[in-house]
Amino acid sequence: MAAAAGKKQTRVEKERTRTYLARQEFHDGLIARRRRDNLIAGAAGGLLILAVVGGQIAYYTMGPGAPLPMPTDSSTPAPTPIELPGSSEIPAPTPTP
Repeated sequence: MAAAAGKKQTRVEKERTRTYLARQEFHDGLIARRRRDNLIAGAAGGLLILAVVGGQIAYYTMGPGAPLPMPTDSSTPAPTPIELPGSSEIPAPTPTP
């Protein structure tokens, strides 16, 4: 009868070892999945931030948020028109004082 008890003990130990290894493998799988999920979430978050910043830059430089061009004051006088020979316009006489 002692031999039967030893076989039963061995079977229980094998089952316990198998269960322990299965739990370890499951736990290692959870850790790997969390690490992968964190990496994917970080990459997606970084892309989202880049898209938002790019959108803001595009909006304020090219879109409706762009500042309107301000007229500049030119200090040079406007050019006087040049009369070409043979033009049909006759200049008005200037009165002499």
